[in-house]
Amino acid sequence: MNDERKTRLLESFGRSKIMQLFGAEVTGMDEGYFEITVPKQDFMARPAGMFNGSTIASLVDVSSGYAGASAKPEDSYFTTVELKVNYLNPAIGEQLVAKAQVIKNGKVLTVVRSDVFAVSAEGKETLAATSLVTLMQLSKKSPDKQID
Repeated sequence: MNDERKTRLLESFGRSKIMQLFGAEVTGMDEGYFEITVPKQDFMARPAGMFNGSTIASLVDVSSGYAGASAKPEDSYFTTVELKVNYLNPAIGEQLVAKAQVIKNGKVLTVVRSDVFAVSAEGKETLAATSLVTLMQLSKKSPDKQID
């Protein structure tokens, strides 16, 4: 993936209101791969202290969409067709890291696996959830409109 493509993806990510709310940061990117890290905030935590499932599901959705977009050579826009999350362990930690990898880059449908890790203050990662996400690539109706 060239630097121009990376810059466009980072600019698009920067416009995401939910990722701004989450205080999210892109911590890894390559062709077909996208990684997002978020620090724990009060609204993300259940009373017992672990991250709530809606935060994890949001990270799965966003990381998968950007992994799909990073696998395409040109600007592309995806919509989620199906999202399946398996919550494996309590997400106890100071931050979450979503690591999304394209496993099938089709012409219309793209399938992405996204693993979400809870990271302790000491840096230990625990797999909290794994997911499969099916995305459908949409074409822009107008070349002068940015869709994201």
